[in-house]
Amino acid sequence: PIVADVYVDPKFGTGAVKVTPAHDPNDFEIGRRHHLPSITVIDEDGKMNGNAGKYAGTDRFRARKQLVEELRQLGLLEKIEKHEHSVGHCQRCDTVIEPYLSEQWFVKIKPLAEPAMRVVKEGKVRFVPERWTRTYENWMENIRDWCISRQLWWGHRIPVYYCRSCGEVMVLRDKPAQCTACGSKDVYQDSDVLDTWFSAWLWPFSTMGWPEKTPDLQFYYPTDALVTGPDIIFFWVARMIMAGLEFMGDIPFRDVYINGIIRDEQGRKMSKSLGNGIDPLEMIEKYSADAVRFSLMALTSEGQDVNLAESKFEMGRNFSNKIWNAFRFLSMNREDAALDPDFDPSALKNSSHAELADLWILSRLNQTVQKITTALDEYRFNEYIELFYSFFWGDFCDWYLELIKLRLYQSESQDEKKLVLNLGFHILKKSMQLLHPVMPFISEEIWQKVRLEHEAESIMISYWPEAAVSMIDEAAENEMTFLQTVISAIRNIRSEMNVPPGKPAAVHIRTDQAEQIALLQQNSAYLTQLAKVEIEQIGSGVKKPAQSASAVVHGTELFIPLAGLIDIETEKARLQKEIDRLETLLEKSNVKLANQNFISRAPKEVVEKEQKKKETYAENLAKLKNNFASFAD
Repeated sequence: PIVADVYVDPKFGTGAVKVTPAHDPNDFEIGRRHHLPSITVIDEDGKMNGNAGKYAGTDRFRARKQLVEELRQLGLLEKIEKHEHSVGHCQRCDTVIEPYLSEQWFVKIKPLAEPAMRVVKEGKVRFVPERWTRTYENWMENIRDWCISRQLWWGHRIPVYYCRSCGEVMVLRDKPAQCTACGSKDVYQDSDVLDTWFSAWLWPFSTMGWPEKTPDLQFYYPTDALVTGPDIIFFWVARMIMAGLEFMGDIPFRDVYINGIIRDEQGRKMSKSLGNGIDPLEMIEKYSADAVRFSLMALTSEGQDVNLAESKFEMGRNFSNKIWNAFRFLSMNREDAALDPDFDPSALKNSSHAELADLWILSRLNQTVQKITTALDEYRFNEYIELFYSFFWGDFCDWYLELIKLRLYQSESQDEKKLVLNLGFHILKKSMQLLHPVMPFISEEIWQKVRLEHEAESIMISYWPEAAVSMIDEAAENEMTFLQTVISAIRNIRSEMNVPPGKPAAVHIRTDQAEQIALLQQNSAYLTQLAKVEIEQIGSGVKKPAQSASAVVHGTELFIPLAGLIDIETEKARLQKEIDRLETLLEKSNVKLANQNFISRAPKEVVEKEQKKKETYAENLAKLKNNFASFAD
């Protein structure tokens, strides 16, 4: 018969297609709409069957070629065109798969899907990131009955039994001794096994003793969160929700966090065939489990895919070393003052030995606890890593531990040393508790070495830190931020002007802000400790010394006289040589970017790279010219 159907695209080819309902999913649907017979012409061995007439017994590929040749010989072949289309292949042996009509067992799924859609729309089940909600809903709205039978040797046998005597079909939990209809003992079980997802969809409650109402089932069902991948939202997540509602009368979990896919550094999915996989066991052996986990979480942004190169694990390894070195530094000084089991950080504000840095690091700790807890509650794992990394490496190691060295090594007050050490270990222990979810090994190791008798025997059973809002001190943070900016500006001057790092220098500071003057004078030791400078002059009337490098921080001008610190003539010659080099590079880059042939023909990323090079040349050139100008006066 000839039928008209919306599936056919009249603009493609002749606008007419042949239909084989038994051997193509789309053709099958056309056949159902028009009540066409589904005639199977290929058998399970890939050979043509009796319905193929004279081609019966011929291999499917050979039969297709023979048919084309026969059309040619009969003069019925008008033309042959190449056409690309998707052909399914077996993932194991790469054999071409032929769609094949056969009898299978199905689950009628619509009645199960409707309540599963409803709980998501009502917000009882939440997807993170939220964009996967629409993916879930779209599949559920267009869901079809679920084929649950598989022709495999391994799996759960389908609990269906047949009677050879009367043909009775029995669905039973246990094999019957005889036919329930005629009493015959000639009974056998269906040879098919269940789809692997048929047992998996029962997982949230079958693992807890269901159908018995066990204590575990009552406690753990429903659970808080499911963490999984986007490729099994349909296969597993949706079906677990359906099964939970059907068999338990409740959702199996409240949140579904969808991970991204780890790809290779070119963005390709890792696979055996491409040979681009990274063996996690090898990475763990090389970098440690903690470093691998930390690095992966740092790269994970709200379910986005990750392009992974092995070099990314170096960050986790380097951070592990930093953590261990911080622990060693504090431990080396532990004998100088015994740790106080009654140490109360909230009492620091009233201590005569507490400094700005102490109040600042306590405030930063509690801010970090607050933000990390929120980030974890909202599944923002990379933000959790960024917050901890910034606090521990930046605030604690690079600033606080450096600042307390002077007090530990030079202070004559044992009370001051005791305060600094107790606070340092307090920060370290709270940090390890924050770190434990992602770096369990190093955090447990350090906890065992620093915990006091009254504290939890294992970090994993200690309480998660709670932010003490009373210890969040915005004034201390603002003051410390200003000092850090001043110190960083002085360090930049030293670096750009080639002043040796350890060589003492003088700084002249011009400002009319009384608060800044007082802050800098009270904490001048911080500048000496971290920037190797002494404040020579400070106030509104300070003049810029001759041949000085300068910087401006929030309206405060910093001048560092260079005479005596460096050989000025040698430095001028070095700067001029570098200025000449950058001017040449900048000119070449400008010429290239002004060439329309380059702009129109070069790949977009090449043009963008050249634009960035130009911007870098211009920025560095401006800095060098500014440095050279410092010698003019």
